[in-house]
Amino acid sequence: MIRDITTSVDFLSKPSQPADPTDPLDSAIAHDLADTLKANRDRCVGMAANMIGEDRRIIVFVDEAMGGAVSVMFNPRITAADGAYDTAEGCLSLHGERRTIRHDRIEVDYLTRTGRARHATFTGYAAQVIQHEIDHCDGIVI
Repeated sequence: MIRDITTSVDFLSKPSQPADPTDPLDSAIAHDLADTLKANRDRCVGMAANMIGEDRRIIVFVDEAMGGAVSVMFNPRITAADGAYDTAEGCLSLHGERRTIRHDRIEVDYLTRTGRARHATFTGYAAQVIQHEIDHCDGIVI
């Protein structure tokens, strides 16, 4: 189901709670999050659950390495990062762009939709998008 986009900075500034991919509620949130990203694909390439009003550590992003499919991560955590650079980013929940530091290469631990633990490396734009969405999970608003 496509959900409304949350714009409350107070809500977005609160760290999200861990998510369980085997919990039907968290699974439904992930499904809604993916639907909402697809509906906003013309202006968005990643989203976190708090952007649809849910305080769960779930992110989705358009994975160009997978042919543009929407990938889902539960409880993503960056375990390594290198190649820091300065950039400006926009956000579907906020107006305008803001400066931030990102890393060109990151390693992430997360759970899949089926609850499988994964460790993956991302580079370039995908790494930037994932960092932005993990910031959302941590209550960091840029």
